[in-house]
Amino acid sequence: MSFNPQFARIGEVLIHEQLATEDQIKEALIKQSNFGLKIGETLIKLGYLTEKELLSVLHMQLGYEIVKDSELMDLDVRIVALVPEPFANENRVIAIREEGDGVVVAMADPENLTVLDNLKKLINKNIKPLLAGDSVLHDTIEKYYKSIRTTTQVEDAVGGFDFVAIDDDENEITISQASTDADAPIVKLVNLIINEAIKSNATDIHIEPLTKHTRIRFRVDGALREVMNPPIGMHAGLISIVKVMSKLNIAERRLPQDGHIALKTSMKSVDVRVSITPTVLGEKIVMRLLDKGDFGFKLTTLGFEEEDMVIFKKIIHRPYGIIIVSGPTGSGKSTSLHAALKEIQDIESNIITVEDPVEYRLEGITQIETKEQIGLTFGAALRSVMRQDPDIVLLGEIRDEETADIAIKFSLTGHLVFSTLHANDAPATVTRLIDIGIKPFLVGSSLSLVMAQRLMRKVCNHCKTDYKPTDQEISDCGLTPEEAAKIQFKIGSGCVHCDNTGFSGRIGIFELLTVDAEIRRLIYEGANQDLIREAALHAGMRTLHDAAMVKMKKGVTSVREVIKMTVVE
Repeated sequence: MSFNPQFARIGEVLIHEQLATEDQIKEALIKQSNFGLKIGETLIKLGYLTEKELLSVLHMQLGYEIVKDSELMDLDVRIVALVPEPFANENRVIAIREEGDGVVVAMADPENLTVLDNLKKLINKNIKPLLAGDSVLHDTIEKYYKSIRTTTQVEDAVGGFDFVAIDDDENEITISQASTDADAPIVKLVNLIINEAIKSNATDIHIEPLTKHTRIRFRVDGALREVMNPPIGMHAGLISIVKVMSKLNIAERRLPQDGHIALKTSMKSVDVRVSITPTVLGEKIVMRLLDKGDFGFKLTTLGFEEEDMVIFKKIIHRPYGIIIVSGPTGSGKSTSLHAALKEIQDIESNIITVEDPVEYRLEGITQIETKEQIGLTFGAALRSVMRQDPDIVLLGEIRDEETADIAIKFSLTGHLVFSTLHANDAPATVTRLIDIGIKPFLVGSSLSLVMAQRLMRKVCNHCKTDYKPTDQEISDCGLTPEEAAKIQFKIGSGCVHCDNTGFSGRIGIFELLTVDAEIRRLIYEGANQDLIREAALHAGMRTLHDAAMVKMKKGVTSVREVIKMTVVE
């Protein structure tokens, strides 16, 4: 007698399709009551089954079609809004399109007759259910209802705004009422922008004037994405509210201004660094969001390859010397240094940091934030630190000869010093220290390790697919056609999980230059960065490009990201 999945239990179908063993089914049956889940979801939680495998089995057993990811990419929010958000969240259901006299919905449990009956009463139309995975539904519901909420709130704000024609010599908007009335439309819009940025894990908010509207973008995973376009008539009001919040001069519109806002939301405490600069179309705001919560990174989560981790751990456990992390703004330098401090922190060591600003809070470590306006400069703070009996010092950034000189004195008197510097790669960091004004013999004597780093976007695991690169891409990343033929290239096709970008999250790539006897000799002799690079490569240094290639060959990142982020030597 042939096996018919429609008359079998799901466990029997899974065993028949060799997707689970009898022992795994028995374990899931025992544990499902603890999790409060169905057996299929329990198997996923235990790691025995993937969501796609469960969907294929449910399709065989129940006969419902599976929703394609592409169908969820561009839904009409008017259709989605037919189902109220609380109902959608509670019952894991989303309306995806109209069909004939009914509505097609994606559900995790299309056999739930109570939900189907309630949906029919809510929408007053026939319901055609399709199958969708739980995580796909969660992300799709979050994406579209967030869009509905945001659009509604922006429309409310714009609807309550009076457009005023003004003279060039007058202030564009009176903000006295707006700043005291929490319900004022522009105040609502500013709150919405900041709240949505925090929810999106954005690092920066850009508010810039264009000719017909204001463009608002968030930087997420290192890339800017557009989120809303309020009318240009609101731009002056936005600028004024942000100036009031960050205690800047509202009347000054010709010169750049910097300030900050300390925010407490229900989710987290955030320090917002505000920069306002005049452009030909009006003032532009960039706000950098710094999470004031507990530091959650560890060295093991940053992206080190095993051999680099061994070198880095060995050097950060030395009793003295300077360890410098270099790279452009936003390359994860502070994250790496704070993760290193967390790794070596113990009750026997006095660790002190001097930062501008303190980006991460570390329990049990003394952190000092510089305040230029009251005279607490880097130099003044560091001179105070000398009298605080430190063992390990983190200096936020070596920015001039004074701070570099103090850092070197610390290391030469038996302290371990961590710092950052802006340079393109590890060898260039060494010559940059000398350019600042430090004598080569001091640099050579004190420097233990230079680590250049970048952050690369990771291909989204939910929509990861094989990719055949073009001949140009193969050439641009420094491969021969023969080498490329042996690599399984990956790319993200775009899905609801990654907001159709193909990328989700970032990972570090590192170039570690250990200052050994040969490198030290070259520094003493005043060698240029090319000679230092040559000696470091001979000693086994992996370049940033090589580190990126390792990640690409593992399928962690894409060939396009390698070309975008690194340079072939």
